[in-house]
Amino acid sequence: MNERLRTLRLWFAPTRIHDEGDTPDYRFSLANERTFLAWIRTALALIGGGFAVDQFLPELARGVRAGLALALLAAGVLCALRAVNHWVRCERAMRLGKDLPVSRFPTVLGLGVATVAVTMVVVVLFGWEGP
Repeated sequence: MNERLRTLRLWFAPTRIHDEGDTPDYRFSLANERTFLAWIRTALALIGGGFAVDQFLPELARGVRAGLALALLAAGVLCALRAVNHWVRCERAMRLGKDLPVSRFPTVLGLGVATVAVTMVVVVLFGWEGP
């Protein structure tokens, strides 16, 4: 079965992960869950930031406000989806005695948030008032 499809199936049937490999030390599984929760908190913060930009900055031009809000909301959605995927992939790797998976997602997320932050700095310093 395709590796991506197998991982996706584990999103919705996590008990199947017990069929693979050996049970790792529970402390590692708990650390994996804490990491998952940290990613979810980050996703919630990004989503909240997107709503805050849209609701509390009405003086921004509509396009600028919508663009910043949508960028934050999209980052939040991607972060939440990535949290589940990362949890499953790490749990499988630990059970199979493999190296933990690496990802470019933290870099992409960091660059995306930094881009939104720089845009917000420009907006705050120079203004960008709407009609």
